[in-house]
Amino acid sequence: MRYLVIFDGLCNLCANGVKVLEHLDRGQRFCYAPMQDASTLAEWGIQPADVELGMILIDLEQSNQRWQGAAAAEQIAALLPGGDLWLSLYRGIPGLKPLANQGYAQIRDHRYKWFGRRDTLYPSAYPVCGRCQGRDPVATPD
Repeated sequence: MRYLVIFDGLCNLCANGVKVLEHLDRGQRFCYAPMQDASTLAEWGIQPADVELGMILIDLEQSNQRWQGAAAAEQIAALLPGGDLWLSLYRGIPGLKPLANQGYAQIRDHRYKWFGRRDTLYPSAYPVCGRCQGRDPVATPD
């Protein structure tokens, strides 16, 4: 299974989070696109205003399967080795999920003030491309 992570490519926290995911995953499950990439957003039917609600995770095999914000972070955690264990502990603590949702919203809304804004987009080592989507980017159509 492959997943597309749409993240804020100008946010220091977001870019560093993607760096950690890239290191852990090595492009096996995840590829990445900055929310500032209008052509990628259009390709996936995402309006620029939609990304204001937070990062988006798309299942590339079932593109109608999407998660956003804290739900995307939870799904990413579930896909990482050992993530199911941490996620079950997290979900088992009453009241933690609403608190996490509120925390995510606060971080999302203050990310530049609290963590800084990059001058240029973070260039992912595993950008969204034909290979990420299951197509051979060098193959020519028949």
